[in-house]
Amino acid sequence: MTLNQAHETTPYIIRDICTDDDELNAFLFSLGCYSGESVTVVSRRKNTCVVALKDSRYCIDRQLAEAIII
Repeated sequence: MTLNQAHETTPYIIRDICTDDDELNAFLFSLGCYSGESVTVVSRRKNTCVVALKDSRYCIDRQLAEAIII
């Protein structure tokens, strides 16, 4: 299941990041988005979703959310 399919306010554990872009992997890792980390979808908008990672909230687009496997 990807982050796009997650229910709002339910905490999930990130299983994998499915992208071939090393720069994108490094960016997500710097945000704290890596396997074994907890993530929660706070809200959704038209083309973005707000996620809570660690003690921060980030707005990510749907394409990036599709790469995060929970």
